Amino acid sequence: QVQLVESGGGSVQVGGSLRLSCEVSGFMSASYCMAWFRQAPGKGREGVAAMDNDERTAYADSVKGRFTISRDNAKNTLYLQMNSLKPEDTAMYFCAAGRALLLHQRYWDYWGQGTQVTVSS
Repeated sequence: QVQLVESGGGSVQVGGSLRLSCEVSGFMSASYCMAWFRQAPGKGREGVAAMDNDERTAYADSVKGRFTISRDNAKNTLYLQMNSLKPEDTAMYFCAAGRALLLHQRYWDYWGQGTQVTVSS
């Protein structure tokens, strides 16, 4: 059974940092592209960052230079280091596994349940 379980969300002040984790079970994350998406209240799901099997990455313009995606294949875990957080980063963050390094949700096959990130000023 495929499972993606996110953790590490929370409340932080503007300029702060958080590190999200996504533990994968039921398949080897090394064989998939992995990504982080987010969804703010009343908005659609937005691709934040993605990484393929060769560790090539893609980022949304809104997070470039602030967020870093990484993976530990030995631990079957995906990470998202988020620095210099802004109120507009407030959202539910989801981990996803798929087959293409494209930041649109239709390319992603498996999803976690999400972890909430709230940034306050």
